Amino acid sequence: MIRRALIRILFAHGHPHPSRARLHLPYGIDVTPGYSFCQARYLSDWQYGLPPFKLRLMSRIVLLNKPFRVLSQFRAHEKKDTLARYINDKTLRLAGRLDYDSEGLLILSDDGKLVSRITEPRYKLPKTYWAQLDGAVSDMALQQLRTGVELNDGPTRPAEARLVEEPAGLWPRNPPIRVRANIPTSWIELTISEGRNRQVRRMTAAVGFPTLRLVRCAVGEWQLAEMQPGESIELRV
Repeated sequence: MIRRALIRILFAHGHPHPSRARLHLPYGIDVTPGYSFCQARYLSDWQYGLPPFKLRLMSRIVLLNKPFRVLSQFRAHEKKDTLARYINDKTLRLAGRLDYDSEGLLILSDDGKLVSRITEPRYKLPKTYWAQLDGAVSDMALQQLRTGVELNDGPTRPAEARLVEEPAGLWPRNPPIRVRANIPTSWIELTISEGRNRQVRRMTAAVGFPTLRLVRCAVGEWQLAEMQPGESIELRV
């Protein structure tokens, strides 16, 4: 039955001989020459002269725009919202967290190895944030962020930091940030390759410009794009 079903799938997609390239099929399946899905057995005895190949279930990734004041956990909390309000899938694991008072991109996956590659510091996966700062940020402060800032748990790695306009399409925060008369705010885009506790907020405070609002817009190749708070999309990799 498995043999016949796979042969039908291959021929239906116009790939009777998938030996030269990986074949991506529906339902999160890909086909790679050389191995079988069933305990990696070679299938050299297949009918119709098909070369040996394997089937692998592709990893699922869910990108979520975590709203403000939501805990990065599924476990219920008596006073605070959690991810369970937005994601109902017990097979997914968190690939990193966002603070309760931060917003933006949160990644979940059913692939433990992929989660490790995203979260473990040794892989130095870049994470990009939009930070609204209290005051008109100076060139000196930006340069300090780029070269590294001394924190109470040691110096930070060099980062990418630049002044930007308020990001286009950014949703209003509820409740809004506090506004002080005659004191401007400024937006920066900051990319770091670490994951210390409240690191971005501590970095901007250390150079004299506390963070008023923080939105993560990218983790590695994955981006927030146009998702609104609470929205999610699912990908296969």
